[in-house]
Amino acid sequence: MSNGMKRIALVTGANKGIGLEIARQLAQAGVFVLMGARDAARGKAAADELLYSGLNVASIQIAVDERESVASAISEIKADHGRLDILVNNAGIAPKGDGPPSVTSLEIGRQIFDTNFFGALAVTQAALPMLRKSAAGRIVNLSSSLGSLALNGDPTNPFYDVRLLAYNASKTALNMLTVQLNAELSGSKITAVSVCPGLTNTDLSGNLGWSTAEGAAAPAKFALMTDGSHAGAFVNMDGALPW
Repeated sequence: MSNGMKRIALVTGANKGIGLEIARQLAQAGVFVLMGARDAARGKAAADELLYSGLNVASIQIAVDERESVASAISEIKADHGRLDILVNNAGIAPKGDGPPSVTSLEIGRQIFDTNFFGALAVTQAALPMLRKSAAGRIVNLSSSLGSLALNGDPTNPFYDVRLLAYNASKTALNMLTVQLNAELSGSKITAVSVCPGLTNTDLSGNLGWSTAEGAAAPAKFALMTDGSHAGAFVNMDGALPW
């Protein structure tokens, strides 16, 4: 299958929550969206929902913390499309067992990093050859204000007391990936940006915050940019965030 000159996006963790809404908004903007999901059946059900509403999407099985799954998914994209224009590293977890440094479970901490950081890194590394074929490649890393060292150290920050060592640190590491990707890819047609969606009503947030459509708005907005703006930046819908 080929989509000609239509832009092609891969959104990980797209079967529910912010990922599903990012996929919807990108597809509404005319992008062909590959909706990545760990569970193939759930991914297909989510894609069918968008297909039923007339959007151009397809599901693809990808478990970002499993190398073989990542390699298989990227090989499938290469065979079917030959290129990738947008990569949204959205897949993330925040399981119970995380907390302040004195009590954070090491096992849970490793699981969080395996998905939130190493998973994003693995998908990015595998996808780069196809992103290089794009006229304007874009990598969007779904970060969080909880990953800001400045805000974590600011007692006036409304989320100052949210001490989830592994989750917060995984987003800090993801921001470093954004910065170093842009340094390495300087002079290429690929740019990366860290985007904070804000507190959004999903399983990960404990169903607190604004709607998933609102949370997806910033990631979708920055994913759709083709002028290389905000390269290497850490942003939300209102502008730059402190590192």
